[in-house]
This record gives sequence, structure tokens and C-alpha cells, in this order.
Amino acid sequence: MTLLWSVLGFVVAVSLLVAVHEYGHFWAARKLGFKVLRFSVGFGPALWSRVAGADRTEYVLAALPLGGYVKLLDEREGPVDAAEVSRAFTRRPPWQRILVLLAGPGFNFAFAILLLWGMLWVVGSPDVRAVVGSVAAGSPAARAGLRADDEILRMDDAPVQGRGDVVLGLIDTMSGDGVTRLAVRSASGAERELELRVDDPAERRALTEPSALMRGVGLRFWSQPVPARIGRVLPAGPADQAGLQVGDLITAIDGEPIGDFVAMGEALAVRPNREVVIRYERGGALATTTVRTSADLIDGREVGRIRIETLPPAPLPDSMIVHRRFGPVQALGESLQRAWEMTVLQAKMFARMITGQVSLKNLSGPITIAEYAGDSARSGLIGFIGFLVLISLSLGFLNLLPIPMLDGGQIVYQTIEWIKGSPLSERIQAAGQSLGIALLFLLMGVALFNDLARQFG
Repeated sequence: MTLLWSVLGFVVAVSLLVAVHEYGHFWAARKLGFKVLRFSVGFGPALWSRVAGADRTEYVLAALPLGGYVKLLDEREGPVDAAEVSRAFTRRPPWQRILVLLAGPGFNFAFAILLLWGMLWVVGSPDVRAVVGSVAAGSPAARAGLRADDEILRMDDAPVQGRGDVVLGLIDTMSGDGVTRLAVRSASGAERELELRVDDPAERRALTEPSALMRGVGLRFWSQPVPARIGRVLPAGPADQAGLQVGDLITAIDGEPIGDFVAMGEALAVRPNREVVIRYERGGALATTTVRTSADLIDGREVGRIRIETLPPAPLPDSMIVHRRFGPVQALGESLQRAWEMTVLQAKMFARMITGQVSLKNLSGPITIAEYAGDSARSGLIGFIGFLVLISLSLGFLNLLPIPMLDGGQIVYQTIEWIKGSPLSERIQAAGQSLGIALLFLLMGVALFNDLARQFG
């Protein structure tokens, strides 16, 4: 079922966002007088097609939904009737060609803003207060002076609305100079200013690896205590083989008292591939059993597990929820600001990845994106819309990169032709295309490697 949701979510997301992108090219080309020969959603054999309009444009729904394209009249692809040559792509003014190329990414940005606007207007913006649950001894968070029950109010003078702002702020900080100023409020109500810093560039880069940030900074947000009671035992796993059952309450591991499910997970994590003595309570009676933990490779380190799952957590109290409501005008302004901030952060992260400040492990391929799509689809409509916003902004940004195979690279070609008054030579364009293909294959190769590494350790 998980695989089905992932595949379905991925296909729907990619088909929709590529259709939006290509419709941007199509719309701009029609408005500026280019002749559009075909508008296809998907590749391969046509499942449905229709020819319509004065230009006899062919509209196609193809069998492979992972893509799409707009085909314009173009002299480079074959003879063009003399009566229509002025409407061919290469005969239109360079500024018009640039607008057509910009329209694809532009429609992705506009689509993301539209989704954000509707979501903020209808349901508002729920978040969870950035209250610290625990701080690891000796960590950057501890050195900064953060303490349990502190609430983070500001980062570098930017107000913090919830946990999401803190995570994004830390990502920006650790991929940059490693220094951020925090304004926090303790449980007693007293406010104080702190400085969280990580000076070592290698340590900062390690913190940019997936899932490493919060653990490396040493900060865990407050959460409802979840008892170390077993909600599910995975068949044939270590716990199952040791005779543990659903409903058992684990009270100690190797004599170390266990207070909640998180503490139990941490105690097991540092004991990979070892026999551990587990004390548990069943039906009011205490008992012990010996379990040999697994050794799962997570983010480059072995982690001990016994293959159990917790009971569903209790909902957070209302006092921990921050829910902002917006009118239509406010929602539009907020959506524009958020889209801008997310795009700027993407640009920073990509540039810092090239310079080595950010780990290349952050590049995700189709497997990871499909998993995110499935997770967001299972979480409900709002979660899936949030996923579409992120991917649409990413698609718009990536297509503007100055790589010849992408819209951004073609915009560079058209801009040079506009300035010099004549197109680049076919030799230079061919060399650029070859370089672009090589760069794209390199990026896709790294992303696919990361996908497989996440799947198989």
C-alpha cells in the first residue's frame, strides 16, 4: 500500500506540475504569435489527441505521464512554408523567445503561489511553538545556553512563528557562516539573547546532511511524552523472536531505567548488534528477556533496533499550537513572501552545494521524491498541496539554471544573440548542449546514488 501511494502521488504530482510548466510555454507562445504545432502531456503513444484552432494545434494525452512538451514551428527541425516562416521560433525577436522560455518556470512559481494563497486563506497556517524539549550535553545548543522549556522567539531579528522557522533558519545558518543570534523566553517568562555558533566548516557541512541537523545541533523540540509501550511488533524481528508482545511496557534496558519511547529508542540505538536485557511489564507483572538488536546503517552509522512501533501519540495540547488566520489580501501577501523565501533558500543551498558548504547528499532523485509524495498524499489534501508547492518552486528554480538543456540555458543563448545581433555558431551551441547533457546526467547520477544509499544503506 505504501508503494502504491508513493507511485500514485509521484505520477499525479509530476504530471500536474509538468503540465503547468508546459502550459506556460504554450500560453506565452500563442499570445506572442508563435505557431504551436503540438501540446503534449506525457510522452510516448497518444492515448487521446485532438486537433483544434486556427493553427490546427494537436493536443495530446500520452501514455507515459512523467513529462510533456510543447512543439513550436521551427526551421531547425524541417522545411517551413514561406507563408508561415515569420511565425517560426527562430524568426521571432529574441525578447519574445526569452519570454516564451521564461513562461514555463514562471507558471510553476505562479502555480505554487496560487496553491499557497488558497491554503493560507482557507485553512490558515498551523504550526507548533518552538519550545525546547531537551538539549544534548556538550552540543552547540548547550554551549549557546539553550535549556529545556525555552521558547525560541527570534533568529537574527526575524520572528519565529513555529518550529518550521527554526529548522529553516538553522539550515541557512549551518550552510552559511554557522552563527545565529537567538532570542528565547524561559518557562518563567524571562527573555534572554543567545548566540549559537558552529565555527568548524567540516562540522557545519556534516550538519547539512539529511537528518543530521537537529541531532548534530543537540536540540530536540518538546513533545508529548509517549510511554515505552509496544504498539506493534514486526514479524520475525528481534522483539518478536524474544517473545515481546503488543501492550508490553518496557521499563529498563540493561538495568537503565526507561522513561518513555524516545529514551528507549536512544538506549537501543547505541547498542547495535548486541544482546540487551529488557525488563518489561505485562498484565501488572514484571519480567525480563534478552534481545539481540539489529544493526541498521542510518546516515553512515550503525543503529540498534528491535523492530517495534509505538502506540499513536496523544495530540499536542492547544497551548502548543500556533494557528494564524488570513484574509484574502493578507493570504496573498504571505504566499508571495513564503514563495520568495523558499526560492531564495533553494538558490543559497544549490550555490553552497557547488562550493562544498552543503553536502551533496541533499540531492534527491525520483525514489526519494516518490516517497515524499506518498507520505504527503497519505497525510491528506493539505499535506499533498504543501508538497506540490515545494516541488513546483523547485521545478521553476531548476529550469532557470544556466544549463543549455534547460530553459535557463536557452535564455542565455537568446540573450547573447539579442546583444550581438546574430545567433551563436552551431558548433558552440552543440558544445553547450553536450556540456548541458553531461551536467544533467551528473546531477541525476548523484541524486540516484543518494536515493539508493538511503534505501540500502
